[in-house]
Amino acid sequence: MALVHLRRSVRAVVLDGNDRILLCRHVIPKPAGPSVVWAAPGGGVEHGESVLAALHRELREEVGLTIDADPPHVWHQEVTEPGLAAGYDGVINDYFLVRTASFHPRGAMSDDELAAENIDGFRWWRLPDIADYRGSDLFSPRDLATPLAALIVGGIPARAVPLGL
Repeated sequence: MALVHLRRSVRAVVLDGNDRILLCRHVIPKPAGPSVVWAAPGGGVEHGESVLAALHRELREEVGLTIDADPPHVWHQEVTEPGLAAGYDGVINDYFLVRTASFHPRGAMSDDELAAENIDGFRWWRLPDIADYRGSDLFSPRDLATPLAALIVGGIPARAVPLGL
């Protein structure tokens, strides 16, 4: 049996005072044409870096948010699907809850650096707008509205909630 090589990543569920979630707009090039995926800010954990150190770094780089404390781990996602992350057999994403005041996302990365990571924008989303969305864009996870509603209503879970694709 071949070893499965998963990309280890960390993501932040950034919620403002009105329970809006900050998502990054990823435009993923595909042979049949690009697909758009809205995902929580974050990215790969570098060799020798802790998950929380990666979270702090990614938030500074992508959206310009500096956090003082280590936030709670709320969701865990493992997806084995070749092609989901270039060069990997799938992904492991650990999600942490970050509550903050609303802000205009602008991190340390230039527009060109963001584009190299397929990011071309940011948006604060309300839960009903995600739940009612009927366009062609995707969310990551696809059923983001369900775990997000549980998090907003139920608060921090005792253990990280497992997510699907």
